[in-house]
Amino acid sequence: MKKRIKIHKEGRSILSLLLLFLCVINGIIYYHFSSPAVVINICLSVLAFSFFLFFFRNPAREVEIDDPSLIIAPADGTIVVIEPTDENEYFHDRRIQVSIFMSVFSVHANWYPINGIVKFVKHHSGRHMAAYLPKSSTENERATVVIESESKTEILMRQIAGALARRIVTYAHAGKHCDINEHLGFIKFGSRVDLFLPLDSEIYVQIGEKTVGNETVIARLNE
Repeated sequence: MKKRIKIHKEGRSILSLLLLFLCVINGIIYYHFSSPAVVINICLSVLAFSFFLFFFRNPAREVEIDDPSLIIAPADGTIVVIEPTDENEYFHDRRIQVSIFMSVFSVHANWYPINGIVKFVKHHSGRHMAAYLPKSSTENERATVVIESESKTEILMRQIAGALARRIVTYAHAGKHCDINEHLGFIKFGSRVDLFLPLDSEIYVQIGEKTVGNETVIARLNE
């Protein structure tokens, strides 16, 4: 038996409105234009709807780990930054920053990178520069989530809007007990996710490496 395609809840209303819009446009063209125009518009409509259907896909991914200190990739994408940097919003000290750039073809759901308790959540309005630029981490629209692991080590995850992204959705709230198999949020269209880890963390990924959300092991906390 074939599995049905699962659509993320953040895309259901958009897909419904898009389908209605395309039906209206195709109806207008059908009654006012010749057959070639109708065929071309139907083809373009199918392509457009297929792209948004693909974008809002919601793959079922669950992982079981026996090491609670492992940091699992919170998003699909490409590793673009691994470097010590100053984190000045919450920790106010130096951390290892690991950044994942998400293209429009990536799954845009975000997972919790570790089991624990959410300690801090804050949304910031901002610009919409290309997400791969270094300044996007502090100047773009973004949401910061701090999670305390089971061994009381805090890590910070930041969702960052990109040039196309116009909405960051964050389900996390302070006091929530979180699990790596849960969605932390969703970023609509191209974007980026930053992780800020303790300096003594053991990093398992490299620049340019592709990540799979809730599957790729990013690092291990030295606990």
